[in-house]
Amino acid sequence: MSCLPVPAQPLSIEPLPGYDPYAVALHSVIAGELREMRDMLEKLAEALVADEQFAQAHIEQLQSFDYLIQHTDECANLLERVASGEDSLNAISHVRLAEVQERLRDALSGKWIGFTDDE
Repeated sequence: MSCLPVPAQPLSIEPLPGYDPYAVALHSVIAGELREMRDMLEKLAEALVADEQFAQAHIEQLQSFDYLIQHTDECANLLERVASGEDSLNAISHVRLAEVQERLRDALSGKWIGFTDDE
C-alpha cells in the first residue's frame, strides 16, 4: 500500500471560474419558493371566485390569477430543470408560455431590456 504525502498547508480549493457551488441549491430553493407563491395565489383566487357577485364583476381581472399561477409554475419548472443539470437552452424550450420563453431566449442572447411600463 502506497502512501501519498500530506501537504503541510491545506490546499486552497477555489470554485472554477463561472462555477457557483451554491447554484443548484439556490435554484432548487427558489423553485420551491415559487411553488409556495403559486399555491398562495391559487388559494386567493379560489376565495375570490367563491363570491359569485365579485367573480362576475371582475371576471377579466380574475383571469390574471390563472396566468400568474401558470407563469410561476413554468419558472419553478425551469429552475428545477437547470438545477438538475439540463442546459439552459434546452430547459427554456420546455417553457409552455410563449411570451415567457421568448423573453428568456432574448435574455440569453442579450436582446432583453427588462420589463417596461407597456408590459
